[in-house]
Amino acid sequence: MDFLVSDGFRTTIHVGGRVLFCTLFIMMGMMHFVKLDDVSAMAASKGVPAAKPATIVGGLMILVGGVFVLLGWHRFIGAGLIAIFLFFSATLGHQFWKESDPTVKRGEMAHFMKDLALAGAALLIAFYASSFWPMTL
Repeated sequence: MDFLVSDGFRTTIHVGGRVLFCTLFIMMGMMHFVKLDDVSAMAASKGVPAAKPATIVGGLMILVGGVFVLLGWHRFIGAGLIAIFLFFSATLGHQFWKESDPTVKRGEMAHFMKDLALAGAALLIAFYASSFWPMTL
């Protein structure tokens, strides 16, 4: 079936996937700075140590990581930054096992699993970083 998919179609899928994946991290990274007090207050309420500096570092990680992967420039580093951020976001920010309210627990578990799934996607991007990527810097 490989012969049925043209290189132009593969390029479109690849670039479209990068845009969809990276838009989330670029937007959320910018939001970490635009709404710094709100995001750091939420992090503090979740028990994140040094919430404001952690918010700044986390915002930088996902903003830079998203831009790097989107542009295809230093994509291993960019995907790594995203994966590290998501691991900490899942384990520090969405501790569903500490919740007693079933509705809150389900919501936190969904966010925990989403963060782990996105971290897995970032690790796959890091794995394929040395492969040919169309339309990169």
